[in-house]
Amino acid sequence: MNYVRLGLASVGAFVAYMAIGALTFAALPSLRKEFLKYPAVYRSHEGQMSHFPIAMVAMLLSIIVLTVLYAKLYRGGSGVGAGASFGALIGLFVVGAFVLHNYANLNIGLRLTTFSAIAYFIEWCVVGIVIGLLYKPAA
Repeated sequence: MNYVRLGLASVGAFVAYMAIGALTFAALPSLRKEFLKYPAVYRSHEGQMSHFPIAMVAMLLSIIVLTVLYAKLYRGGSGVGAGASFGALIGLFVVGAFVLHNYANLNIGLRLTTFSAIAYFIEWCVVGIVIGLLYKPAA
């Protein structure tokens, strides 16, 4: 494995994740309003911001794990194609294991669940593409 490229791909994918998340969840007022409908489930904006460093470290660690998995599975070919395929698989996993699982267990609506499923799927596809673009195996 190419550890320098693992680090570069992980950091690049983390930046992409944070940027897409900011654009999706912070910039869409209708999505923000959906979360506000469930104050017993989600922290207030202030509460979320006070816990944001924990979330950032957790996401960076998770993306490092995904980058290592990508490197172990990578068989050559187009980095964009392999990354997009990998990201789509991760996106489907997240939608099933996180979004739909939360819909079944939390008292949230179908509209929020649908928005979240679309947003997270796109977000993880982009993360996969960035990993695919930046990771190159050792020569």
